[in-house]
Amino acid sequence: EELYDDARTRKPRKGAKGRKELAAQKPAATVAKAIKRRIKIDDAILLGELAKRLGVKSGEIIKVLMGMGMMATVNQSIDFDTAVLIAAEFSYEVERAAFEEDTILKPVVDEPEKLATRAPVVTIMGHVDHGKTSLLDVIRKTRITETEAGGITQHIGAYYVQTPRGAIAFLDTPGHEAFTAMRARGAKVTDLVVLVVAADDGVMPQTVEAIDHARAAGVPIVVAINKTDKPNANPDRVKKALSDQGLLVEDWGGDVVSVAISAKQRLHIDELLDMILLVADLHELKADPELPATGAILEARLDRSRGPVATVLVQEGTLCVGDAFIAGPVSGKVRAMFDDRGRKMLKAAPSIPVEVLGLQGVPRAGDPFQVVVDEVKARQIGSFRQLKIRQEGLAKSSRLTLDHLFQQIKEGAIKELPLIIKGDVQGSVEVLSKSLTDLATDQVKVRIIHSATGAITETDVLLASASNAIVVGFNVRPDRSAAELAEKEKVDIRLHTVIYEVHSEIKNAMVGLLEPTFHEQYLGRAEVRNVFKIPKVGMVAGTHVVDGRMLRGSQVRLLRNNIIVHQGRMASLKRFKEDAGEVKAGYECGIALEKFNDLKVGDVIEAFKIEKVIPKSL
Repeated sequence: EELYDDARTRKPRKGAKGRKELAAQKPAATVAKAIKRRIKIDDAILLGELAKRLGVKSGEIIKVLMGMGMMATVNQSIDFDTAVLIAAEFSYEVERAAFEEDTILKPVVDEPEKLATRAPVVTIMGHVDHGKTSLLDVIRKTRITETEAGGITQHIGAYYVQTPRGAIAFLDTPGHEAFTAMRARGAKVTDLVVLVVAADDGVMPQTVEAIDHARAAGVPIVVAINKTDKPNANPDRVKKALSDQGLLVEDWGGDVVSVAISAKQRLHIDELLDMILLVADLHELKADPELPATGAILEARLDRSRGPVATVLVQEGTLCVGDAFIAGPVSGKVRAMFDDRGRKMLKAAPSIPVEVLGLQGVPRAGDPFQVVVDEVKARQIGSFRQLKIRQEGLAKSSRLTLDHLFQQIKEGAIKELPLIIKGDVQGSVEVLSKSLTDLATDQVKVRIIHSATGAITETDVLLASASNAIVVGFNVRPDRSAAELAEKEKVDIRLHTVIYEVHSEIKNAMVGLLEPTFHEQYLGRAEVRNVFKIPKVGMVAGTHVVDGRMLRGSQVRLLRNNIIVHQGRMASLKRFKEDAGEVKAGYECGIALEKFNDLKVGDVIEAFKIEKVIPKSL
């Protein structure tokens, strides 16, 4: 400081001597380091955007790609590894700009001393009209059933019930098979399943589906045998049918709790609640109420007056009004909360379902829900997830298919092969199930998650989608809506008419010897409205083309109640009395089949063609 007149102003002392002394104190000049040319990108980037980042024209990048043997357009997405190679050509380094979502959404770490016992989340499942909602009606002492259309539940209801023995959160999932997706969604967030079976009706197809969903979710089952007050009630028959499905009740020496009840007469309801809480106690259900809330979206919709509304099940922590949150790709801030009776709430503890207002959009049912400290960060995460969803939509589906099974086994991605088997008769289903289960090896296990007779339905496709399973159909066909859903969900459906072919195909896939496959391209279907006998021709079907088109000479199959009756080739196709090469949907035509005359009114003729597809990789 002696070099300055004033230590505060730092002005040099007057005189040449002071200036020389100050100059001597300055450090020597240093050479500036070369600045590395570096850019950051996500896992994928559009070609045009990459060109902007590199400061070159898009055509230059396209030339580089052509030199690498790749063709691309300006709007095409480029993966990270390819972007690294391109950037190197222009003397740039590339870093992966991984969004630090994990840093913002810190994983929930339970502190044992803060854990508190929480109420069990119970899903009520069963066949339609077996008394699921009526049972919940008695427990809640309300009249829910009367408000439902036709007495059938049309949406997921989430209810928090206080009983003298403890609190229970109930999820009332629809029993009708058209709502199987909702039932599967309920099983994923539940701690325990109450399977309602009517004593006078017994185990039905949807009862079996409910059991499969509960097992897929890995949750314990409590059986409620309902309608025991009816004259034709037979609880023992129900227990026998359940044992056939692998559910052996305690009365018969098993470990599955069962209670005989009557929802209508309010008999043994308290005993059922006791059993629910007893089974829940055995699993020691606990949560930390002091953590930021996390949970799951049970249902979401767009309300005209209130905007996006979501039913949220809080699974950990406490949700409060004013909390910023992220639900899948949708962010928001809790503007208001309501319980199952429509009463306003300021906070919701673990296991309490609430209706939340304040979302920026409508999330998907089943999306995870998590509170974020910073509202801005929540919006950033939402934008990032929306981008990832768009990228995933462009990317190849990761659904399990037989064509790529062996490669996934080698990479260690697959440890078991889940299958859903549908057949025309029970005997075929049983033989198929046994033969395919026997194919298990040290590398991969075969697991039959559902098997039944009848056509492949949307229910089967939804279960396969949720379980990443392959659907095997023996001598049956998927109905049109199921086929469309399978295409949308990328579910692999394999159809056969010879048991050995099914066995051989699955085995070859498992050992990596899969031959070129033959994929069927659907052309159209026509309903038989009338049948005529033409001399020297045989039986001709007067049909109405329902959808697609009928092509002369194409391969066809005749379906009767969705069961294959005949498969062959179309002998002739006529419009009025003239030969036709093609007849489109909405028109009528006459169809004769080669070497087959057993045509009946109501049959469906499905036209298709077979394409040979060689697997690209194994």
